Amino acid sequence: MKRIGWMLAVGLVCGGVAVADIVVPSDGSDGELYVTTDTVIDLSQAVAGNWDDDNSANAGRGIYDSNKWAVVFKYTNVTVDAGATVTFNNHPSRAPVVWLVSGDVTINGTVNLKGQNRRTAPNLAEPGPGGFRGGMSRYSSLVLDGAGFGPGGGRERGGGGYGADGGSAGGSAYGNPSILPLIGGSGGGGYPTGGGAGGGAILIACTGTFALDGTITVAGGNGGSSGNYPPGGSGGAVRLVVGGLLGSGNVLATGGTGYGDGAQGRIRLERVTDVGTVAISPEPSIVALESGATPLIWPPYNAPTVRIVSVGGESSPADPRASFGIEGADVMLMETNTASVVVETTNVEEVSTVQVRVTPRANSNYSSVDATVDEVVSTDPLVVRWVADIPIKAGYSAIQVKVVRP
Repeated sequence: MKRIGWMLAVGLVCGGVAVADIVVPSDGSDGELYVTTDTVIDLSQAVAGNWDDDNSANAGRGIYDSNKWAVVFKYTNVTVDAGATVTFNNHPSRAPVVWLVSGDVTINGTVNLKGQNRRTAPNLAEPGPGGFRGGMSRYSSLVLDGAGFGPGGGRERGGGGYGADGGSAGGSAYGNPSILPLIGGSGGGGYPTGGGAGGGAILIACTGTFALDGTITVAGGNGGSSGNYPPGGSGGAVRLVVGGLLGSGNVLATGGTGYGDGAQGRIRLERVTDVGTVAISPEPSIVALESGATPLIWPPYNAPTVRIVSVGGESSPADPRASFGIEGADVMLMETNTASVVVETTNVEEVSTVQVRVTPRANSNYSSVDATVDEVVSTDPLVVRWVADIPIKAGYSAIQVKVVRP
């Protein structure tokens, strides 16, 4: 995706256009969201379950579905009044947000999933839901700065990458224009006083009209503006799936500023009609829907998937948290210099590149190791196990896997 620094006005200016409905899988069991003053939605209060469960007993709290890695709200209608801002406290998994709305959405205020600006050690800048933390700053002569987190987390002075590469040796681009799966921005590197966090990710799907005269932002957090200030995080992701888009508001997935700027995020608009001039930055991918269409909310059943099976012979949990000691490590290893990571992919060709990224919390840039095929577990579906030997440092590290298809 080319980096774009201008605003694109999307839509037609005309009158008397009827808005057609689409089919959104929402039973409305979270009720109506009506926001009149600044409101924080605490995603940690979501109940664990399947996203399409009836949530009437816990209306308004949402459902955390670990298989989808998302906190899902099934609303009847959503209204955010002018002057009001909706923000979010992260779920422990830092999962993105999905609003499935059986009626209409009106946003005259702000929906904010922006990544935090830089933090001083030992703290890390917290991402918007679905994004990744900024790198840690230098803490002492013994505890040095670290890289940003996420698939495109920046090196020491690099901004986070997502839809495009981050500035000054930031992480590489990842994801795809369809924003399936839903995933947010990566953090900037920590040198010298902490990197900005990545912007979050949100999907809003409504059956009818989406009226936007306010702002939706998933911008990356800032590192700084001059000198040796640290890098910014990358912008996150916004996906809007609507019967009709009205208004003249803004959708922003811009990167945070710093020594190395964070990359732009991704925005996707799927709609039947446009009646308005909504300003979207960066350039979105736009898909025309037919009236009565049933859009794809989740990746299809045969989509490629990847998971970490074990690290150093220790099994990985099905729902890892990378909490860095707050809830205990996902995997504990005895002192060692290297460890074997076993990765399992489904519907991924053997000629693909499977990359294992290790990001220490402090004292190092990240390492990226290409895995090699170990065995073909089955051919229908195609299930392959891969192995990579990764470097291990004392303390906490985050491990992620990315598949680069040929």
